[in-house]
Amino acid sequence: MTPAELSEAYLSILTGIVERRGAADTVTIEQSHVALERPKNRAHGDWASNAAMQLAKRLGTNPRELATEIAGELTELDGVASVDVAGPGFINVTLEAAAAGEVARTIVDQGESFGHGDLYDGVRIDLEFVSANPTGPIHMGGVRWAAVGDSLARVFQAQGGLVTREYYFNDHGNQIDRFARSLLASALGEPTPEDGYGGAYIGEIAARVLATLEPGLAVTDLPRDEAQELFRREGVEFMFTDIKRSLHDFGVDFDVFFHENSLHESKAVDRAIARLQEQGRMYEADGALWLRTTDFGDDRDRVVIKSDGEPAYIAGDLAYYLDKRERGFERNLIMLGADHHGYVGRMMAMCAAFGDEPGKNLEILIGQLVNLLKDGQPLRMSKRNGTVVTMEDLVDAVGVDAGRYALVRFASDTAIDIDLDLLTKRTNDNPVFYVQYAHARTQSVARNAAASGVDRSVFDASLLTHESESSLLGALAEYPRVLRQAAELREPHRIARFIEQLAGLYHRWYDSCRVTPLGDESVTDLHRTRLWLNDATGQVVRNGLGLLGVSAPERM
Repeated sequence: MTPAELSEAYLSILTGIVERRGAADTVTIEQSHVALERPKNRAHGDWASNAAMQLAKRLGTNPRELATEIAGELTELDGVASVDVAGPGFINVTLEAAAAGEVARTIVDQGESFGHGDLYDGVRIDLEFVSANPTGPIHMGGVRWAAVGDSLARVFQAQGGLVTREYYFNDHGNQIDRFARSLLASALGEPTPEDGYGGAYIGEIAARVLATLEPGLAVTDLPRDEAQELFRREGVEFMFTDIKRSLHDFGVDFDVFFHENSLHESKAVDRAIARLQEQGRMYEADGALWLRTTDFGDDRDRVVIKSDGEPAYIAGDLAYYLDKRERGFERNLIMLGADHHGYVGRMMAMCAAFGDEPGKNLEILIGQLVNLLKDGQPLRMSKRNGTVVTMEDLVDAVGVDAGRYALVRFASDTAIDIDLDLLTKRTNDNPVFYVQYAHARTQSVARNAAASGVDRSVFDASLLTHESESSLLGALAEYPRVLRQAAELREPHRIARFIEQLAGLYHRWYDSCRVTPLGDESVTDLHRTRLWLNDATGQVVRNGLGLLGVSAPERM
């Protein structure tokens, strides 16, 4: 019996109890009521539920009485060995060995789809992440969002979401002008402007722009403003090409690259303002046009069009959000860096001003800083960028797999230190090696099994009675719940932590239980059934690594 099957049984039992008590009009059974947890103490059973404690008051009874009623019906289910009521009303279910072991066959049969759910089935989700300005290589904050964002997109897709990965391309405003002036200064051999960008990459991009000039034409032959426009146009294109290549090499590809400049050229800003004016959300004061964001919890109203007639930054935000909604996205998630906390309030107020629901139609995720350590000391300088550590620096140091895994395995709202020396070690202290080695070991066991004549022609789950098998099966059964939680909470690190735990349980099982016979022993149904368990574990580890964008090697 899988957790999903047990949850369905709970759902049916609870629904029946509600109907018998005449409470169907006032009490609705929700998914949270049938959620199952693994008891910390395995002596308490395979699965625990607090359904009775959640529903008792609404049904006019006490939790233990309701729990006893539920337990009586659970006991009648095929595959349930025992049901106990503990404490104030917890229900602990122990499955028969055969029922608990069925998850191994389910996993092998479902393959890559095992663990997938329908939480966001058919929901159109726009996930905007990285969106680094095209004024330099991607630094570690953007690299973290590249890893986390791409993994979160995969997690949403595994829950049925129709996900679009989107990169907001900031090609409008002062930063681009500063970038262009820096390139031009480099090409002319002038000092970097006081507010400009430094680093070797500026000289590299400037040289590439110079190479686009017609033969015989020098940059000094062009008027200064025309030369600067050339370096702005060509320089941004070269820089953005480099950024896209770096992301692709990191395993991250976007479906949409949205140009900020297009919002102004297409009059999208004017349309967004007109929409808000029609809704009575705008007013004029001091020669400027304002949005009443304080009506929706912001600390102050926001200027949208300044007194000089120029749009404020939020004008682009308004147009961009409306554009996403008009493209049909029901959920819009934006991933921002640690310095954008003050941005959240006004963005949520903007969402509400359009008549949408903050937290549903619009979500903002804030990521914290990443520090790289080398020889125990912070790594601060990039050879190419000259100011901060970049994506290329991380990949050069540890590779794509280790880099992605290290960035995803922590909650993104916490600052992290990443030890580059640890990530290059081929030991169990290195978490990505530990998990990948577990997968490689499952593949080695499968190859040895085939060579020894062990196949999956028989599956008898009742034979999987060793303590390490019970623990391994219990963990495997939790994977769908972990995946669903990762999607609900926007926390793909839960998958990394889960497969690390699973790897540990597998290694302990490997040390205790043999899949291939020793010496002249005959192949038995126990060997064949254990091969199912081995292959099921490999499948789940592979599925989990795939959601993190990390490879699952067959040999190490």
